[in-house]
Amino acid sequence: MQEQTPIGPVDATRVPRYGGPATFARLPRIDEVSRADVAVLGVPFDSGVSYRPGARFGPGHVRAGSKLLRPYNPALDATPFGTQQVADAGDIGVNPFDLGEAIETIDREVTTLRADGAQLLTIGGDHTIALPILRSLARDHGPVAVLHFDAHLDTWDTYFGAPYTHGTPFRRASEEGLIDLERSLHTGIRGPLYSKQDLEDDAVLGFQVIRSDDYEVDGVRSIVERMRARLAGGPVYVSVDIDVLDPAHAPGTGTPEAGGLTSRELLNTLRGLVGLDVVGADIVEVSPPYDHAELTGIAAAHVGYELLSVLALNRAPA
Repeated sequence: MQEQTPIGPVDATRVPRYGGPATFARLPRIDEVSRADVAVLGVPFDSGVSYRPGARFGPGHVRAGSKLLRPYNPALDATPFGTQQVADAGDIGVNPFDLGEAIETIDREVTTLRADGAQLLTIGGDHTIALPILRSLARDHGPVAVLHFDAHLDTWDTYFGAPYTHGTPFRRASEEGLIDLERSLHTGIRGPLYSKQDLEDDAVLGFQVIRSDDYEVDGVRSIVERMRARLAGGPVYVSVDIDVLDPAHAPGTGTPEAGGLTSRELLNTLRGLVGLDVVGADIVEVSPPYDHAELTGIAAAHVGYELLSVLALNRAPA
């Protein structure tokens, strides 16, 4: 049976970019295609934040920023919408008052979407959502390597005694056996910590650390080499907290830290994932109330575009 040609974005030469469907990159909705190779899923949830709220409005804001995306990615010589069917799966309804129920809902909905083999690019929402996504993936893949872009470790134990927050998902995931302890990596870490013990605990949980300052000292090429060496040999989940970027590039986030990556550094690093077994990804912590001129939403949309390009190239025949 002949494969169906993917349905791509609305043609921007016929419909202005500020018009058309309010989907990611103006792609079809998931109910408009027979099946999706990649589903873009929104999770409007920020009940796990510890500082500034607003990430519950992130999915819509990133979709708005994605109207500028075009079908061909010259940096990777990729057509992310032409060689795979990408569709927008909309937003899932998550209980904003019961964090435990919210985590269960995300796990269930993610598992349902993945049932026919679709990969997910999830747009949050706060970083709490990474835990239920990893639970779903681990049931199929076993422990996965986590490539975590963030200013913060997100492996703290509790906040005010609460074990499930946006600062704890990767500790819980490590404790539950969801993470490959020999292959996981934080990238972009910077800023003050509570104590030196935070780093010592983090290493036990399975992570190596590439600091934001390493980009200045070593350069992107060296970072990519270290990243690929660490991640090789098995499935990889990519989790991008937009606060990995400097506030100059992403002011619209809940816990900004000075001294972060530039958009160019992040996008170039993501391109280094081609050829690795990426099984899913998320983009989290975009908080529109603190954004200016859509800087953060546009940056996040381009992060999604690079991740979709990587998935397309990884899916292509060798």
